[in-house]
Amino acid sequence: MLGGISIWQLLIVLGIIILIFGTKKLRNVGSDLGGAVKGFKSAMSEEEKKKEEEANQAQVSHDDKGNTYDVKAEQKPEESEERK
Repeated sequence: MLGGISIWQLLIVLGIIILIFGTKKLRNVGSDLGGAVKGFKSAMSEEEKKKEEEANQAQVSHDDKGNTYDVKAEQKPEESEERK
């Protein structure tokens, strides 16, 4: 193979890494990396939610005269069946 890495080369490198660091330390590194990825994903989703909330709360409306009004869109509560 030209420049390719075979499965045997990967297994040899993995074996050397396990001999150097040990399985316990590698397990800790894996769990730390997983926690960091989870934290990053939750931070990204919180940021998206925050931007959506700000966009919903800070909608702006303009009239024909150039005046600007802040508009907050809210859903009307549905009437109960008894009133109909």
